[in-house]
Amino acid sequence: MLCIIRHETDPYFNLAAEEYVLKNFERDSFMLWRNEPAIIVGKHQNTLAEINQDYVKENMIKVVRRLSGGGAVFHDLGNLNFTFIASGENHQLVDFRKFTQPILEVLQKLDIEARFEGRNDLTIDGRKFSGNAEHVHKNRVLHHGTLLFSAQMADLSSALKVDPDKFQDKAVKSVRSRVTNISEHLKIPLTVLEFRDLVLKHVMESTPGAELYSFTQDDITAISRLRDEKYITWEWNFGYSPKYNFRKTVKTNGGKLEVTLEVVNGTIEKARFFGDYFNKLDPSDIEHALTGTLHNETAIRERLNDFEITDYFLKIGREELITALF
Repeated sequence: MLCIIRHETDPYFNLAAEEYVLKNFERDSFMLWRNEPAIIVGKHQNTLAEINQDYVKENMIKVVRRLSGGGAVFHDLGNLNFTFIASGENHQLVDFRKFTQPILEVLQKLDIEARFEGRNDLTIDGRKFSGNAEHVHKNRVLHHGTLLFSAQMADLSSALKVDPDKFQDKAVKSVRSRVTNISEHLKIPLTVLEFRDLVLKHVMESTPGAELYSFTQDDITAISRLRDEKYITWEWNFGYSPKYNFRKTVKTNGGKLEVTLEVVNGTIEKARFFGDYFNKLDPSDIEHALTGTLHNETAIRERLNDFEITDYFLKIGREELITALF
């Protein structure tokens, strides 16, 4: 097994690195890595329905879709991520208990009683500190999990706090759990990097043939290309979302404004405005203009540049309308 040393904290690069190793390496691999503040959404999720967009924007939190299914998770530098990539027969590939066992063993050495619970969680005293997901590619499986070590819980809660009434879709929904940091349960204080080193040491000592590996320059070039062509793009992180209906009501200086959207592959197929506002010109002009527009702020701002918004919604400004569209 290759134990790959990772120091990058760019979430786009780190998610690309997983796919690269999965599809280009033949040997089993193990990686430990951290991300700067980011929300990582499951492959089958509606991204906008999983994030608090205002908080994410204000705090410049990156949003990245991963290969595996499951729910959205928050990463920061107090969160340690682990990845196992292994080959095998198809019916033997998916095994959450197998790949989380080394983590439980490390915690046992630290005198922490942790357990595997439910489908894919690790808990301490009933509170979750690790969520896990898997993705199968041909005869290989990618298993990765979060390890909340000293994460900022307020950021985690705020970044993932979403109005459930905004979206109606069939996308996979995240299930929020009571969570805890590993650091809260340590008998002797450790930093997240010291804890990382303990996990790495344990995996190497308990795995015959394990050896350290660093990405070569060719590896880094290929991963960076995948990052730029896929993982940093709006099309992958937002446009890949399943079909959804969006609805939001805002109170404005011009009255109540309700927006409903039908969105397919990230593109608005139908827009409607309702409310008790007044108007000079017919808002249906804007409804028609939004059809075919990507449901992202840059595209919508550009489309709205053709309109004097207050002619269509008296006393409602451009920024108020844009706020209603997200």
